[in-house]
Amino acid sequence: MNDLRAVIIAGSQHLDSQTAKVAAAVESRLNESSRFAAASLVDLAREPLPLLGAADGDADRVAALDATLSDCDALVIMTPEWHGMATAAIKNFFLHYSRGQLAHKPALLISVSAGAGGAYPIAELRSSSYKNSRICYLPEHLIVRNVNGVFNSSGDNNAESQAYLAARLDYCLAMLATYAEHMRAVRKQLPDGSAYTNGM
Repeated sequence: MNDLRAVIIAGSQHLDSQTAKVAAAVESRLNESSRFAAASLVDLAREPLPLLGAADGDADRVAALDATLSDCDALVIMTPEWHGMATAAIKNFFLHYSRGQLAHKPALLISVSAGAGGAYPIAELRSSSYKNSRICYLPEHLIVRNVNGVFNSSGDNNAESQAYLAARLDYCLAMLATYAEHMRAVRKQLPDGSAYTNGM
């Protein structure tokens, strides 16, 4: 078995969300994979991060997740589409972790939509979340449309959509594993970037 470690960030702010439902399916797939030793799920609704700069912020919570992220090899970043945008929770996540915890690590983007949407959060996160975090998004992403009809543990799924999305997810996760294996070597050979803590 490989020793790759993955972290899934479920970015909905609603408890028991459709995003969390899909994230649980992703976690299960990763833990069943022979290419990953472990996958952990962080549900930002159940374990919210304090708003960056809040006086009463939970420093212990931020530090614990910092350690988890620093030790991982790959990420899955997930958000629902709210009003054509990624959630405040997922944006706040990137504000907290922009000091190397995610740097030069591959990440799969997944957006979730109750309807036929879901493309806007992908574009938003690709354009605005990598600058200081240095996260490396795969050239592939997944959009789970009409999410109420797929990834239901009850089995009450649209058979055609479920089969397609499950196969596409496995394809994306295999790509993620391949990138994760090779990006380890990249991180070891990078020049010292301590003089350039922020991207341009």
